[in-house]
Amino acid sequence: MTSPPALDIDVALRQFRTDVADIVSDFLRDQIDLMTGISADLLPLLDTLADLLEGGKRLRPTFAYWGWRAAGGQPDPAILRAASSLEFLQACALIHDDVMDGSDTRRGKPAAHRRLASMHRSHGYLGSPEDFGVGSAILLGDLCLSWSDELLRSSGLSETALAAAKPIYDEMRTELMAGQYLDLLEQVRGRYDLDSALTVARYKSAKYTIERPLQIGAAAAGADAHLLRQLSDFGIPLGEAFQLRDDLLGVFGDPSETGKPAGDDLREGKRTALVAIAWANAHPVQQDLMRRHLGDPAITPAMVEQLRGVITETGARAQVEHMIDERLAVCEQILTQMPIDDLTRTALRRLTILATKRSA
Repeated sequence: MTSPPALDIDVALRQFRTDVADIVSDFLRDQIDLMTGISADLLPLLDTLADLLEGGKRLRPTFAYWGWRAAGGQPDPAILRAASSLEFLQACALIHDDVMDGSDTRRGKPAAHRRLASMHRSHGYLGSPEDFGVGSAILLGDLCLSWSDELLRSSGLSETALAAAKPIYDEMRTELMAGQYLDLLEQVRGRYDLDSALTVARYKSAKYTIERPLQIGAAAAGADAHLLRQLSDFGIPLGEAFQLRDDLLGVFGDPSETGKPAGDDLREGKRTALVAIAWANAHPVQQDLMRRHLGDPAITPAMVEQLRGVITETGARAQVEHMIDERLAVCEQILTQMPIDDLTRTALRRLTILATKRSA
């Protein structure tokens, strides 16, 4: 059996993203009906979420679906709904992450806490608009975390499938929160430690983006322990490559594509692998530049360019590209060994590209 052409896979992946968007929209519409029955004042909060959920690549649901297919699962509306629940987990992570980082934008629009602060300001409410925005965004993220579980449980998967998938789902959420805390901790410690940066990347992003969604889908379809290990061996390096690419985009990405200001990670002082490598390779003058400007909320475009220059000149940018390539080579090796059909292998190979070959 020959692999289907990439074009066919791309069409299928686009249709899947459309299906996920429809499921998320329908579920949110039901929640809006429930919430506005409590009070119409909740509508701005829900509109904020609806705008956030319109964007995104739907990577996590897509990996969950192809984990299902890897374990022999067949197309089924229930797995589409179950996989779509990961969009609400992602929304929770993004909303809370933007609060913790003090980010102004997300996907080219005001971050949730900024938008809600603006609403407070425009109505002339009492107290601090910023405090109101942060508090409201935290609650909105909490709602998304609750709804992710609700959509999974009401997906239509059998009790057996849910019982197999739910422990992985729960562990994934614990790992995500642990990674978020470690990210905060590294920023306040002010260290430039590569091992710590990679640990944060693994738990804050890599595992819940690829490894765990793959395993959730596969477990729901009845995967054995061997396949679950293979999916982990494939998913962790791919998730790390995904985050390493994201680190590059956070410094060198085009704002029109990333939806974030140029050099946003530099303003936030992110202790990424990219920054850790640059620090380790920098001479004293370059380190002094990093010490003064990294994490400066008033950083100027000229300062951003200086820091970009240091990262490039120290070889950090090239080294991170090499780290991505190394991980992709491991993924390809594992992919060729998996006992999966050609369609699933082709889809996972294409997703590998989509997850890591974004513009930088």
